[in-house]
Amino acid sequence: MSKTKIIHLDSLSLEDAVNENSELIPLLTPEDEEIINKEDVPEVLPILPLRNTVLFPGVVIPITAGRNKSIQLIKDVSKGNKILGVVAQKREDVEDPTINDIYSVGVVAQILRVLKMPDGNITVIIQGKKRFELGEVVQEEPYLKAEVKEAIEERDYDKKEFEAIIDSLKDLALQVINENPMLPSEASFAIKNIKSNPFLINFISSNMDLSVMNKQVILEKDNLKERALLTLKNLDKELQKLRLRNDIQSKTRSDLDKQQREYYLNQQLKTIQEELGGVSHEKELDEMRINAKKKKWNKEVAEVFEKELNRLKRMNPQMAEYGVQRNYLELMLELPWGKYSKDKFDLKRAQKVLDRDHFGLEKVKERIIEHLAVLKLRGDMKSPIICLYGPPGVGKTSLGKSVAEALGRKYVRMSLGGLRDEAEIRGHRKTYIGAMPGRLIQNIKKAGTSNPVFVLDEIDKLGQSHQGDPSSAMLEVLDPEQNTEFYDNYLEVGYDLSKILFIATANNINEIPWALRDRMELINVTGYTIEEKVEIAKKYLFPKQLKEHGLSTEHLKVGKKEIEKIVEGYTRESGVRGLEKQVAKVVRYCAKCIAMEEEYNVELSVDDIETILGVPRMERDKYENNDTAGVVTGLAWTSVGGDILFIESILSKGKGNLSITGNLGTVMKESSTIAMKYIKANAEELGINHKIIDNYDVHIHVPEGATPKDGPSAGITMLTSLVSVFTQRKVKNKLAMTGEITLRGKVLPVGGIKEKILAAKRANIKEIILCAENKKDVDEINQTYLKGLTFHYVTEMKEVIDIALTKQKVKNAKKLSVE
Repeated sequence: MSKTKIIHLDSLSLEDAVNENSELIPLLTPEDEEIINKEDVPEVLPILPLRNTVLFPGVVIPITAGRNKSIQLIKDVSKGNKILGVVAQKREDVEDPTINDIYSVGVVAQILRVLKMPDGNITVIIQGKKRFELGEVVQEEPYLKAEVKEAIEERDYDKKEFEAIIDSLKDLALQVINENPMLPSEASFAIKNIKSNPFLINFISSNMDLSVMNKQVILEKDNLKERALLTLKNLDKELQKLRLRNDIQSKTRSDLDKQQREYYLNQQLKTIQEELGGVSHEKELDEMRINAKKKKWNKEVAEVFEKELNRLKRMNPQMAEYGVQRNYLELMLELPWGKYSKDKFDLKRAQKVLDRDHFGLEKVKERIIEHLAVLKLRGDMKSPIICLYGPPGVGKTSLGKSVAEALGRKYVRMSLGGLRDEAEIRGHRKTYIGAMPGRLIQNIKKAGTSNPVFVLDEIDKLGQSHQGDPSSAMLEVLDPEQNTEFYDNYLEVGYDLSKILFIATANNINEIPWALRDRMELINVTGYTIEEKVEIAKKYLFPKQLKEHGLSTEHLKVGKKEIEKIVEGYTRESGVRGLEKQVAKVVRYCAKCIAMEEEYNVELSVDDIETILGVPRMERDKYENNDTAGVVTGLAWTSVGGDILFIESILSKGKGNLSITGNLGTVMKESSTIAMKYIKANAEELGINHKIIDNYDVHIHVPEGATPKDGPSAGITMLTSLVSVFTQRKVKNKLAMTGEITLRGKVLPVGGIKEKILAAKRANIKEIILCAENKKDVDEINQTYLKGLTFHYVTEMKEVIDIALTKQKVKNAKKLSVE
């Protein structure tokens, strides 16, 4: 017969209750169970109330008796047959329980051993026998005695199903023992060696971590199968709780172990660093504090730095936040607080530097020299915020480098094209993982001074997205009244940007928000003229390309006529980027000839240019003639400079309808409608028969239909074309015009005058009609470019007709009949 140690109910789980020297008490076997089942239950039994446990049939438990009644009962029973009734109390705090304070179902028990404790209490080891139901009370003093009746167990169930439940109970019980470190491994042997199924159910129920009430519910179940299922359900819950508790303990233990390991490793690393003469964390912090004393920052920044340094000192170096905090403090130390480069006030030298690197751009150069002059006189001044706008390739960005050299300042460039995230300007808050300061602060750190020349390239191409509006963030940067305390989200303290010379560049100022545009000093950098491009190619581009290709002026010589051929025949732009590519192509041809020892002309001719670059594809429109009525030359502005265009009108028999073609925009179509209405309203003054207007359809066309055209500047050209076709009068030879018209016949000013005039000169135009208000634009142009041109300034359309149309009819004039 298998034996095991005495087991009792712990507050959490099964535990070894008796010390190693205790005698072994046998487990209940099927034979023992059969003997117990044959025993009769006495009609009257002394009742022992239990405070905090429930006794089950066949189970052995130790109990401690401390109440006088209980002690007396145990003494009397020990002298007799050692049989008593054990019933659980409903409430643990009742000191003198009556029949109403205990449950109605209990267990007949036999005293196996009585042990007297030094404190006067008695520990009794009892074993349960059979269940009973309480009846009438027979005696209350000195202890309870009552009539009892045996509680019959129902064993009407499917044996296979019952066996399956028993197997599940055993498996779960073994799992609980394995999961619970408080239980001895011997408990699993006890479970495996129990042969009696009812006793197994009672044994597990007795030792589960359940309340007295829940155990009593199990005990009161008469059906053995139901009792087994209820035990299985409660045991499964206990297993789940154990697993959850073990998982939590395991995670906690691993975290603690990791921290302890990191602490020990950190201490060892610190010792090794000190032995090798390296820098420990404390020394790094001390160095930071020493460097901070050398900084020229204000009291507020110094307090923030000291506060953040003390916070870093309290941190564990192995924490992730330590690196973030350290990077923040290093940024504060690396920024050039109050550090300014000394400006060079040699104005003549500055002028030479600007002229050396850039041809033309007089307004920009003049503004820089003015700023230097004021700085020289005053010594301190907020830097201007300049915006250079104009077509691509005219030298806006490269001008920043020349300005920095002229002033003797550091040069910084930040491209804003396609920027859509506000954090790129203001930075991220340092609480985020991977947080960084804005590009503005980063570039200032890179420059090493707080007054560099800062080029904000392509400011008109700032984007917007759900991450914010960078153009709104730029408002603070470019406002002289606000940027003395620029707030970066990462830095979290104000930084002075007022000494920085900001130079913004843009192609189209209409794309810049008006609030941002208002904060900048706008300077228009117009496209270069043919003459200017020839000079730029001769003075800058050819020497640069010869040097880059390892050649000198001895290997290649190009005259102005040949350069002009390259400019007019192979480029069509406002700037000189395309021109530089063509120049590079010419120089590469010479380099190839030299490398392959082939003959070539050192002094290139126009024919040589065509041989190298191919047939010219960019020849501009030239003035044709005035032989056809209704064909008038207009002037247009494009993104790559000025150009001429022809307005053509023709009449056909019809009902006075107007047709417009040539890929024209809304404004241009409206100009043609206005011109037609003006002619109808003033036909008599213009010498046109009303019936001709009503009996002929008019078609206006602007050639190059694939090219979109729009704008109001072709208004006077269209009106002149219509008057010419209705009257069949000849248009003045080599004449071009530009201007907007109104229904009253007024001529309004237009833009792009410089580009238009240069285009007219290239097209061999001799006379130009402009609005009188555009005279100021003509006066700003270098007079050398205006030689050979005659200007007519007008205010009304009648003046345009008088100047533009001659009294002579065109050759082969149409005879317009009126039916």
